[in-house]
Amino acid sequence: MKAISTYFMASVLGLALLSTSSCKKALEEKPFSFYSPENSYRNESDAKAAINGVYSELYTYDLYLQPFWNITILDDDHVAGADWFLGTTGAGNPQSYWGIDGPWVGSYTIIARTNTVLKNIPNITEIDPDIKKRILGEAYFLRGWAYFQLVQLYGGVPLRLKPVSANNPETNVPRATVKQTYDAIIADFKEAETHLFPLGHPKAGEVGRVNQGVAKAFLAKTYLTMASGASTGNITVRGGTDNGYYTYTKEVVKGLEGLDARAYYTLARDKAQELLSSNNNPYVLTASWKDLWSIAGRNNKEHMWELQSLAGTAFINNLGVYFSARSTFGVGAVWTTNNHYNDYDIQDKRVLDGITHNYQTLQGTYIFYPSWQAAQYKIVGGITYSNTGSATAERAYTIKYSGVADPTVANSDAFYPLLRYAEVYLMYAEAENEVNGATTEAYNALNTVRFRSFPTYIPAPPPASQTPVPVPEAYAPANMNPEQFRSYVLAERAREFNLEGIRRFDLMRWGIYLQVMNKISTGQNNISKVRQRKNLLLPIPLNELNSNTAIKGNNPDW
Repeated sequence: MKAISTYFMASVLGLALLSTSSCKKALEEKPFSFYSPENSYRNESDAKAAINGVYSELYTYDLYLQPFWNITILDDDHVAGADWFLGTTGAGNPQSYWGIDGPWVGSYTIIARTNTVLKNIPNITEIDPDIKKRILGEAYFLRGWAYFQLVQLYGGVPLRLKPVSANNPETNVPRATVKQTYDAIIADFKEAETHLFPLGHPKAGEVGRVNQGVAKAFLAKTYLTMASGASTGNITVRGGTDNGYYTYTKEVVKGLEGLDARAYYTLARDKAQELLSSNNNPYVLTASWKDLWSIAGRNNKEHMWELQSLAGTAFINNLGVYFSARSTFGVGAVWTTNNHYNDYDIQDKRVLDGITHNYQTLQGTYIFYPSWQAAQYKIVGGITYSNTGSATAERAYTIKYSGVADPTVANSDAFYPLLRYAEVYLMYAEAENEVNGATTEAYNALNTVRFRSFPTYIPAPPPASQTPVPVPEAYAPANMNPEQFRSYVLAERAREFNLEGIRRFDLMRWGIYLQVMNKISTGQNNISKVRQRKNLLLPIPLNELNSNTAIKGNNPDW
């Protein structure tokens, strides 16, 4: 038996990262207000408390308690939901959402705290040198991560790389260009990579902390985002009202014009390759898709960085109540569209196991999904799930956030994936294709992710080894040209990372967000997918515009 105990001391709001440890340890919480510059940074304990205070901002109502995942998950072509929940960000009206300023405020809170850590920790002498090195690496990473979110959501932003102090009193900082912001992100991720230890190193830190592999992956992701944003060409996406295939001419992302896309794709490929081919690689795909999202599957070797939670404490969120089939609302408020469900092969475990096909609502009604697969799901285990076909029943609920300790409560211990090893494979596949075409190496990386989600069989006559092979449907189509492969990888990312907050960023970086969304017009459950040019970026908060006079205006049309 295992119990969960805190390993990060609590934060401004009493939130911390959590890990699994012996049941002999009880939950310990130490109130902690983030160390301000005038506080004394004396020893290793102070240093650990300071970096834990940075992590703690992830657990606030600025970021992952709701606003960040609300804004990034609910605004794409594959999400549907209740109009009372998706009527703001999900319908292209983020300014009406109460948490609209959260990503800006939360990211800059992380930046301010990491700047203080980076200034003060080097002066501490009563500390293990390796721990000091790791903490500095964590600070560099978290600052780079915060700017990475900001540049994707707002464009170029003010670069604040030192704490405000008597020596640095200026609070009015103009917006950097998009390229300058990315350069700062790359510099921070590179510093993090050199300071952090690999997973498995005795000084790498507890689960929930970032490590060297996470820094490498986010560095690759930054290069990939820049490269795809600067690319030209066509890409085919399944969608629209008829779920057909439409080819769009991509737009170059504003601020990345003239960037050498192939050079950045090369950097992305090479950095991803370091994680795929390193000796004693500590990462591996979870064999079972269903197990990946179970309580037992938390912090496994595929979940490279996962937002920790803990039932019965303040370290919780409301992901489970909004995304799970059974909810305190009766049923969940967010689900996958029928069109996207139909983009999976019928043998794909990401819908066979990853979508809830049979469930009972809080009111006791038995529902099955989808109606067109009634022979498979209408009668299961002697229970008849009979009301599918109604407007409220055609909902593909994910299992990703339903593995919680108590599904009957509104706020539970759902874990949130911030980085999975599967994405490293797909980043490599995308980048290799853009550099050299659809090579064997690109296909191998793509198919590695697909194989996990399909059944296997032993060919007849069986080979001497009796080694099972994936069913034919598991293999990506052979002999694709670079444009076809590009489109297929984008679709595979949508299938693999459905409702994980990645799809919107993919459409944005490829410069096809407006085209894809407007091709749908009105989506499932009458949720508007119509988007305007202003929806490419979020509005800068009015408080920032009023206090920082160096910013001369808001993003276009806001």
